[in-house]
Amino acid sequence: MNMVNIPSPALAIVGRHNSGKTTLIEQLIAELVSRGHDVGSVKHHSHVGFDIDYPGKDSYRHRAAGASETVIAAPGQIARIKSIEGEVECADIVRSMYGHDIVIVEGYRKSGLPTIEIMRSGNEADSRVADVFAEGARRGWPLGTDFTQFTRGTVPPADDEEARAVLSQTEDGGEPTAEGAHFKVQHPDHVDISNKLPTSDTVAVATDIEEAIHAAELYNVPAFDLSDIAGLADFVEQYYVRPRVTVVIQAGGESRRMGRSKATVPFAGRPLISRLVERLAPVSDDLVITTNEPDNLTFLHAEFPQYRIQLVCDAFDYRGALPGLYTAMQAARNPYVAVVACDMVFASGSLVVAEALAMNESGADVVVPVNKHGFEPFHAMYRRMACLPAVRRALDRGEKRAQAFFDDVKVLEFPQSKVLEAEPMGGCFINANTPDELHALEESFLEG
Repeated sequence: MNMVNIPSPALAIVGRHNSGKTTLIEQLIAELVSRGHDVGSVKHHSHVGFDIDYPGKDSYRHRAAGASETVIAAPGQIARIKSIEGEVECADIVRSMYGHDIVIVEGYRKSGLPTIEIMRSGNEADSRVADVFAEGARRGWPLGTDFTQFTRGTVPPADDEEARAVLSQTEDGGEPTAEGAHFKVQHPDHVDISNKLPTSDTVAVATDIEEAIHAAELYNVPAFDLSDIAGLADFVEQYYVRPRVTVVIQAGGESRRMGRSKATVPFAGRPLISRLVERLAPVSDDLVITTNEPDNLTFLHAEFPQYRIQLVCDAFDYRGALPGLYTAMQAARNPYVAVVACDMVFASGSLVVAEALAMNESGADVVVPVNKHGFEPFHAMYRRMACLPAVRRALDRGEKRAQAFFDDVKVLEFPQSKVLEAEPMGGCFINANTPDELHALEESFLEG
């Protein structure tokens, strides 16, 4: 798969110096690669300067484990190699690493990414952080607040109402809050500890420290043994690896208003279907075009041999939105199925990826954009296993509307704000139903 210019999902793994981050990361990369995933990685140095890719170096170990792309970053320098001013932001690096199922980031504690925290009992700094982490959990303080400052008389930010409420309760209960008072477990390096505690971005803990495991349980954060690489990979795969997606472009057949098939109508000098393939194939693991005129679309095999396009005839001898969805899901080879109408001139691969990730995170059976006009079922994501039988039952009831089966499955509405996060240019759902509409869209595209 060639996901050109499509952002990769990412996950950070953090720990203190000599906590074993690199060993765990190279094992995780190797496990994910062995499962058929394309893994990119980032190695961050907080100090200026670094050596690149010789045996023993962390970045070398990332690549040896199977990462197909490794970015090494430090203040003033980034490997590919490029001189920069200051320190590059993690989000900017990840956005530049296209085409991966997951990017594993080592370091960048304040990346804002979902984060796996490592704490190893043999590491003194890890043990101190685990003590404070456990103390905060016992006292019921919100994860992500600065535990070390609660007992130093520091007031949380004004917009952190939950933290302020907890502080108030603590003060009323007579807990020490005077300036200079410390946790009983606190060391003089409390500032360093406070900068290295788990945060609200922490999604899992990998540790062999019993107190850290118990604290994670109190926070409802999964905890893994440091040797449980398979379990950690299962967790990452379930929640963060880009899911396998079949993209189905619905080409149908002749349009009465167009006077010909929408798929073959010219747009910017080429068949419209060619534009849709270019926009959507890079995010597909399996590309299907449903049509009742496959002979007219065989040119796509020669134009895009790298995508192994399937041309699939409609499953029913009558037309309709719901029969079209059934054909799409029946033809799909992957558990997630993105269905897009061929006349959506600005269909978005980025939106397809965002919908897949939302489905993965939420457990929904349908992720469907919604706006003031209602649902957009023909730029939506469907879970094949749940939706295919539900669509069949709706068809047996005589239904033809695309959303006729939505009451029988779990639907996640994808609001316009989320659509624009994925595709800031918007316009994903604009379609061309007449020659005049197509001409207007073509002029807008050529002028832009």
